[in-house]
Amino acid sequence: MTLETLTPAADGDALDDEVPDALGAGDYRFKVWGGDWCGDCQRQLPAFAAALDAAGVPDDRIEDFPVTKGPDGKEGDGVEEYGIDLIPTVVVESADGEELARFVEEADVSIAAFLARELAEAEASA
Repeated sequence: MTLETLTPAADGDALDDEVPDALGAGDYRFKVWGGDWCGDCQRQLPAFAAALDAAGVPDDRIEDFPVTKGPDGKEGDGVEEYGIDLIPTVVVESADGEELARFVEEADVSIAAFLARELAEAEASA
């Protein structure tokens, strides 16, 4: 990992059992855009990394994409391709590359809880 903010927090958020179960349930690929300079990333990504760890998601299914601030907005690998405007952004894809869920910057719950809910809904409608 190249984002220091994706180091799992030692005191990560207490998670309901269904959150790590949902994150680790499929052969999901997690793509994470963030910046170590970003306050939102510093607050949210360590807890998300701890949730991925609790879910048993292997490192080879987590890709991080460091983002910098450029004169025209966010810059970095995949920013244009994935339409990244705000960070942190986490895209969850199936093993064959289909986007299943996306978290963008803030929600009323943690990144892990938000994505677990989205993944459960995607599985239910599949």
